Amino acid sequence: MTDDRPPETPIQRALRLKQAALDAKPKPPRGGRFQREQAAAKVGPAKGKPWGAR
Repeated sequence: MTDDRPPETPIQRALRLKQAALDAKPKPPRGGRFQREQAAAKVGPAKGKPWGAR
């Protein structure tokens, strides 16, 4: 059982651990009413345009 891959560098190890930590976090629900509400909140009138709030 020889492994032909070079040893993992510290940066590769840190990236692997970071990705694993991100994957372990709970994710917001996808689809359905929640997604529609989130999309509607972003598209509301004058959102992101402070000059259009008047």
